[in-house]
Amino acid sequence: MDLLRKHSALILVMVLIAFGSYHAGVRKGSIGTPITVASSSESNIDFSPFWKVWNLIEEKYVPASTTAPMVSGEKKVYGAIQGLASSLGDPYSVFFPPVESELFESDIRGNFEGVGMEVLAKDGAITVIAPLKDSPAARAGVHAGDRIVKINGEPTSGMTTEDAVGKIRGPRSTTVTLIIVRSGVIEPLEIKVTREIINIPVLNTKTLPNGIFVIELYSFSAQSPNLFRQALREFVLSGDDKLIIDLRGNPGGYLEASIDMASWFLPSSAVVVKEDFGGRQEAKSYRSRGYDIFTDSLKMVILVDEGSASASEILAGALKEQGKAIIVGEKTFGKGSVQELIDITSNTSLKLTVARWLTPNGLSISEKGIVPDYVVKRELADFAVGRDPQLDKAIEILK
Repeated sequence: MDLLRKHSALILVMVLIAFGSYHAGVRKGSIGTPITVASSSESNIDFSPFWKVWNLIEEKYVPASTTAPMVSGEKKVYGAIQGLASSLGDPYSVFFPPVESELFESDIRGNFEGVGMEVLAKDGAITVIAPLKDSPAARAGVHAGDRIVKINGEPTSGMTTEDAVGKIRGPRSTTVTLIIVRSGVIEPLEIKVTREIINIPVLNTKTLPNGIFVIELYSFSAQSPNLFRQALREFVLSGDDKLIIDLRGNPGGYLEASIDMASWFLPSSAVVVKEDFGGRQEAKSYRSRGYDIFTDSLKMVILVDEGSASASEILAGALKEQGKAIIVGEKTFGKGSVQELIDITSNTSLKLTVARWLTPNGLSISEKGIVPDYVVKRELADFAVGRDPQLDKAIEILK
């Protein structure tokens, strides 16, 4: 998800298709906050071409069809702002007109119907970051890394993330048809997914032989820190001494959740993640709260794949670089930017990238992702027969 963050709460929000669709880093701005126009790095920008086009449209434009309605001035303003945001070439910076703004807000509130996956416009196609566990998308066979080239027969080339989300979402019990290109598969796949009300799973625990305890973490929701604490208590009471945290297919969630979870393993003041503002202001470090209940005798492996994004990358990166965990699996997605959600009017908003997440050692998550200590792929054939070489490697390491 983008890390969505509110000004006051520093939250990281996933906006999933089933949810809506983004994550770890949007701050919420206030409509009452005065907005000033910052001076541009380019002096003497000439706005006359914009006003010339505006006036020409006002004076001369005639719809090609007699049945086509005239476009209101308000809608033209929204279109101009959308064009300005899209000129940044950043898939996470988006202007939301009234309808889209309300959909985005409803997603953040947790009211969503859809197919249960996160997508991103990337490299000219709509890419699946990860389907949620046991979601309609996952059950239909959608995988992390799939490239959606058509939605209900419409090519996705040139679509924004929001365009794709709007077309994939829909009322429960209706169906969306996706044409997917998958690495290692020659022919495109047609997958039909029936939309449902999405219940976001949080975590699951299980025990394995040889004293191994597994926490499968599916999202970083507001409930995740408390549920994670309960899972750790279950681990301690089990008497096991080896821990696997499975972040595969976890697209992220609240920043605060990832910091809280890392704090169970890190001493007070240890850096969990850094926020880099691109030189506009001093970088900020988010530090462990110092719960630090485990000794150095704890053996821990974290499983990741290309569907691990945002808050998942923050947690995995922190515990790897602080020497607390070994990472196994595939390189993560690389979602390491921070968005601020700013109310522009009472019913429109702008989601703007304002910073980047860096690991404790200063690695840009967006540019590098998290590279495992042990790179182990899980091929389609493995899924087909229920084989899990990544988990097998984690068990081997812990034993």
